[in-house]
Amino acid sequence: MERYDIPFMERALALARKGAGLASPNPMVGAVLVRDGELVGEGYHQYAAGSHAEIVALKSAGEKARGATLYVSLEPCCHTGRTGPCTDAVITAGVKRVVAAMRDPNPVVAGRGLGQLRGAGIEAEHGVLEEEARRLNEAFACWIRTKQPYVTLKSALTLDGQLALPQAKKKKSSATWITSEESRAEVHRMRHASDALLTGIGTVLADDPLMTDRSGQPRRRPLLRVLLDTKLRLPLRSRIVETAGRDLLVFTLADRQSSKARQLERAGVEVISLRGKGGRIPFEKVLQELGRRDILSVLLEAGSALNGSALAAGVVHKLALFYAPRVAGETGVPFARGALTQPAMSGVRLRQFGPDFLIEGYL
Repeated sequence: MERYDIPFMERALALARKGAGLASPNPMVGAVLVRDGELVGEGYHQYAAGSHAEIVALKSAGEKARGATLYVSLEPCCHTGRTGPCTDAVITAGVKRVVAAMRDPNPVVAGRGLGQLRGAGIEAEHGVLEEEARRLNEAFACWIRTKQPYVTLKSALTLDGQLALPQAKKKKSSATWITSEESRAEVHRMRHASDALLTGIGTVLADDPLMTDRSGQPRRRPLLRVLLDTKLRLPLRSRIVETAGRDLLVFTLADRQSSKARQLERAGVEVISLRGKGGRIPFEKVLQELGRRDILSVLLEAGSALNGSALAAGVVHKLALFYAPRVAGETGVPFARGALTQPAMSGVRLRQFGPDFLIEGYL
């Protein structure tokens, strides 16, 4: 590792993060070209079928790319997909050294890109800030290997682990927030970085949420709102139905030819009927369908029942739990229902947002 490897890779990762909400179903990638200690070109991948980060950086640098070092958050591709191989462009530009944060999890690449560069006489290595790079593209890595999305379960909790505070009867769509504005802003950043937002009918009936990305950042495609509704109880006058526009997908056990299903479809809702056991919608089939639609990441924001079911089914990859400095007591709503035997989380990290703390970890 050379003296400037870490700061320039940090810049490449910062550029890659700009692809949130834009690059999917491709990975988020940033690239920086450096010659004689000076940054001469940079770029990031903005959308599928668009130029890869390496190509944008090479165009930015022009002739200054010759003899330069390329820092890239993901191994350069060596195959032809929607675009040509980045390795060919790097070789042609005369780049002297390539430093990748991580190898590409795509089995089509998986080290072959770096190998091709070495074969052309370019010094090529990986492993600089690798953990950060893996966190950035954990959803892509899951989807490219399994063709199913990466699921993050997000909840806002009191210190005693309750989802809601005790309260008097409330008007529909009026929310009593547990967490702070700073935490809620981070939730919308998480929604922005996700392809789909998943909840259950209980949450819709209780809160009448919009389930939207209100981060204010641009998206390549709308956030897909996904609802699990066993008996198709979704009200036609709910806010998610009234704002539906090919971005609301409902999974149910009810007959798709029923009058309620047809009413929902006329309102712009897509209804998918599945067969399930024990009156439960099968998570595996839901995730298979979402993966087929190039949904890489799912943010699960639900109530106790669905949280418990998802954890018991083993479909959750990551927990993101916001804890507020409040206590609900026995009259609150528990985080998850049912008997759970989850292993201890790994890779746990703690961050603060206003007075709240976010605990993230992997299952």
